[in-house]
Amino acid sequence: MEVVMPKMGESVSEGTIIKWHKKEGDRVERDEIIFEISTDKVDTEIPSPADGVLQQIKVPEGDTVEVGTVVAVISENGESAGTTAEAAEEAPREVKVTENKTETKEKEEVEIREEAEKKEPEIVKANETSPEGSGEIIDIAMPKMGESVMEGTVLKWHKKVGEKVEKDETIFEISTDKVDTEVPSPAAGTIAEILVAEQETVEVGTIVAKLSTGKGVPAAPQKKEEKPAVTKAEKPAQEQSAAQHKQEVPQQMHEAFSAGTTQRAESVEGENSGFYSPLVLNIARTENVSFDELSHIKGTGLEGRLTKKDILAYIELKGETKAFPPKSAEVQATKAQPAEKEKVKQTAQAQPSFTGQASGDIERIPMDNIRQKIMQHMVNSRDTSVHVTTMLEVDMTRIHNYIKKNKEEYLQNEGVKLTYMAFIANASVKALKEFPLVNSTIDGTTILQKRFINLGIAVAVEPTGLIVPNIKSAGERNITGLAKAINDIATRARNKKLTPDDITGGTFTITNYGVFGAIFGTPIINQPEVAILGVGTVAKKPVVIEVDGADTIAIRPVMALTLAHDHRLIDGMLGGKFLKYIKDTLENFDPSVM
Repeated sequence: MEVVMPKMGESVSEGTIIKWHKKEGDRVERDEIIFEISTDKVDTEIPSPADGVLQQIKVPEGDTVEVGTVVAVISENGESAGTTAEAAEEAPREVKVTENKTETKEKEEVEIREEAEKKEPEIVKANETSPEGSGEIIDIAMPKMGESVMEGTVLKWHKKVGEKVEKDETIFEISTDKVDTEVPSPAAGTIAEILVAEQETVEVGTIVAKLSTGKGVPAAPQKKEEKPAVTKAEKPAQEQSAAQHKQEVPQQMHEAFSAGTTQRAESVEGENSGFYSPLVLNIARTENVSFDELSHIKGTGLEGRLTKKDILAYIELKGETKAFPPKSAEVQATKAQPAEKEKVKQTAQAQPSFTGQASGDIERIPMDNIRQKIMQHMVNSRDTSVHVTTMLEVDMTRIHNYIKKNKEEYLQNEGVKLTYMAFIANASVKALKEFPLVNSTIDGTTILQKRFINLGIAVAVEPTGLIVPNIKSAGERNITGLAKAINDIATRARNKKLTPDDITGGTFTITNYGVFGAIFGTPIINQPEVAILGVGTVAKKPVVIEVDGADTIAIRPVMALTLAHDHRLIDGMLGGKFLKYIKDTLENFDPSVM
């Protein structure tokens, strides 16, 4: 019986084998877990479809294959195919061992290595094995964390070259436009080489490190300077361009220094290791940076390697240097009339980017990957949705008193701290069921109204990040279930344990800026949704209430709710009714719904 890679969703086209729980020759029972897979939607365990013996494993751990690919074969007769043949081979082998153990051992090692090459094509046999022991070199690639994810940034290395790692132990952290996560080791071994430095961004599939599964670390291969291929026709032109550049670049740099950019230019001028990642070479090709220019840029990466940040800083300075008036203009000014000389001097001083004061008092901080994606997402939302904002106040007295009275008992019984957010989420779910148009997206001139509710909760991530994981099928949960789900996604978001599935497919978002003491705000819609609820802090305020038919002033815990909605679909009437429904649900809270 053939075991295939299962289809774990409509859009899922491939899966990765994370772990085999059984080895070839092991007996398996029907519905017993035999391996684990990971897709862009979910990680799950796959059971055996029948009783028998695991005859063959066709796809090793770490390999990604298309849905429907045969990954293993189970023999249902209780005996793996080829057992008799193997037994026949073993008999003479054992005899030979008694005669010449050394010869047989060498032969067995060769056969094992050949078999490993057949079964695991992606695990490259080490050409540079250490004298301490034989083993394989496993290439560790930048993983693909979603269908639309094309690149990732290495945030932090948890291991150094030469350090031992266990299987599934975290070796580095990455950041993508979908999620930040920790990447485990695919096998036990030793870190042989780190190819991508921290904060460097590379394309999915790029080899970022090499892992040796032998006893020792493979000897470091001699570095070969990587240069782009040059045809005979291009070589004279390139040499001429390089010679010309060697004269021009130092002169441009010198002029930039004399204009007050000494500190900034020194930060990009220098030497590097001569190793350039595909991403750096792609940027250089796009921005017309010659190979000779690359050799003049200071590398701040691992072992002096040139990073994306280094080349972008150089390109920015190069653009500003071209815009700056050449040195000859300053020389001409000295020969000109006093009035003209003063005018040129004032013109030069009017450029703040090149003054000594600006370079000393202004710190240039490149955005990290998450902040860049947030920026792009917010600008896209602003340019897509027609934002309209509605705000009202809610008397939270009933909920406030319930939390105050029951929070300790709830914490002991449920293991979760009871907060206002669970009640607000529950009221929002009820409102979405009452006004389902708010639970929609816009596709051109078509409205896609969702029959499920995936509730997004905005979570602040230190130091300046923001991520919106979703509570899937929130409409099927009560207040207690929502409280547990909110606590779970918030904890995993801050510990970088979210999966791509956690942050996709949202239908409505809640953002709680009140946790920082803000009274109210005007949030930006989380695309492609059509509304977002902003929650302000709960503060005691004097309010007018009616007691025995007479108006009186009382002190009540009051919270401001803000609904930002897309006026392309949600008009003021619908937005107002939706928000009023949430207010009424909160003010008339019934403890029996817990």
